[in-house]
Amino acid sequence: MRLTIIAVGALRSAPCKELCELYSGRLRAGQPLGPLSFKDVAERKAATPDKQKEEDGSRLLAAVPPGARTVVLDERGKSSDSRSFAATLGRWRDEGLRDAAFLIGGAEGHSADLRGKADLLLSFGAMTWPHDLARAMIAEQLYRANCILSGHPYHRD
Repeated sequence: MRLTIIAVGALRSAPCKELCELYSGRLRAGQPLGPLSFKDVAERKAATPDKQKEEDGSRLLAAVPPGARTVVLDERGKSSDSRSFAATLGRWRDEGLRDAAFLIGGAEGHSADLRGKADLLLSFGAMTWPHDLARAMIAEQLYRANCILSGHPYHRD
């Protein structure tokens, strides 16, 4: 199953970029999950925060591969442990899903409309995380899910 992390704006932090490259290099085609790729959508300023969320959401959705399940990273989402997250991805893969997209919004967050269109709202907790770090965190969790599904010892209980 192909995985795509789609985020508003460009990745700025060199250490986070290195982590993203590390995990995308480990998630290749032919594994339970993979390959992993990244897409950035343009960050354009809108007149109001609500308009910003709407426009960011439209650009994010336009970048989602056709037929993909969408996972929206949002503080209002469901927190999950790594095994449950892996089980969800494994179920999607076993159902024949070809693509899953993980959406990271801009500084204003996600609109209610985008959250309503998500197949899964996922939270890394109530705290707000820098967008660059969120990319690295979801990339690591995707690699961890792959290891869990393949029986690799990277994840330990």
